[in-house]
Amino acid sequence: MKITLICDWLTGMRGGERCLEAACELYPDADIFTLVHFPKFISHRIESHKIITSYIQNLPGDIKKFRRYLPLFPHAIQQFDLSGYDFVLSFSHCVAKGVKVQKSVPHICYCHTPMRYAWYMRDEYLSKYNVLKKLIAEVMLDYLKNWDRRTSSGVTHFIANSKNVQNRIKQTYNRNSVVIYPPVQCSRFTISNSDDGYYLIVSALVPYKRIDVAIKAFGLTNKKLVIIGNGPELSRLKSIASANISFIEDVNDNEAVEYMKKCKALIFPGEEDFGIVPLEAQACGKPVIAFAKGGALETIIEIGQSAREKVGPTGIFFFEQNPTAIVETISIFEKKRDRFDPQRCRNNALRFDRSVFMKRLQHYIENTIASNDGY
Repeated sequence: MKITLICDWLTGMRGGERCLEAACELYPDADIFTLVHFPKFISHRIESHKIITSYIQNLPGDIKKFRRYLPLFPHAIQQFDLSGYDFVLSFSHCVAKGVKVQKSVPHICYCHTPMRYAWYMRDEYLSKYNVLKKLIAEVMLDYLKNWDRRTSSGVTHFIANSKNVQNRIKQTYNRNSVVIYPPVQCSRFTISNSDDGYYLIVSALVPYKRIDVAIKAFGLTNKKLVIIGNGPELSRLKSIASANISFIEDVNDNEAVEYMKKCKALIFPGEEDFGIVPLEAQACGKPVIAFAKGGALETIIEIGQSAREKVGPTGIFFFEQNPTAIVETISIFEKKRDRFDPQRCRNNALRFDRSVFMKRLQHYIENTIASNDGY
């Protein structure tokens, strides 16, 4: 079969790109179609494939600010010519699943989430705009929302990256899906008993990650917080940070792992569709202090979850996204630190290992194609 892989954009190696990378290993001859491609920021495995970009790549201005062209994304993704391909696998959190596919060709979508800024986190994305810009953005997001729902019918089968997203797919598209958790490359991490006394955040610095809440929480304490990441929120977050908080803007994967291995615990203040970083921390034997919503509920085992105690506990939750809740939860964590065993943390992460993902993805695709059901 001639196979093609579709993704929204290739601008860095985050969770979505790790899923694509695994698919590239399963299908080494597959072509890749994407809106925008930054070659220096993508793994060699992905770069070894033929990559076809949309016209967005060549529009005026700094290509790194390609998100300004969001209203054009639906049109751009539908301009790709997929004639001649026998199978389409898309990885979508924005518009990739809306690619045009012939009715006779199976299209499986690995859905990281339905378009979150159109459906679930609109207020967070619009909070920085003035009244006029907000009104214009509302019209644009309504258009994207309707387009997103309409084009869901072009997908023959959905895979959700978590039970959390499985529920969203049902609510948003009224479609069933199977859950295959994203891959964690546990071999990159080893258990560490080191503790340099700091808490750690590893994240893109964008509004919905709620790094600001964690910064305000640590501003109420003298505890050290290290934040690894970059993004449009960097300047604002630095402006509200106290002296016990430090920022590291650019590190490679190996350097980030070393910071994980030496932290006291990972802080995870946002609501994620799934969230691979907490599992990476657990693969290092480190517990996680997380907001009790979204994918974290599926990847972190809290103290008291007796049915899963033989695996965990691997973390502790706070239930409100405010500084006081985080401070109180950190205090509880420090009193119960001896309950968190590094090996148990790693064992939990191994349930989500890359090898597990690849086996489940390949098995599902082969069975779906063999059944020829729904095309």
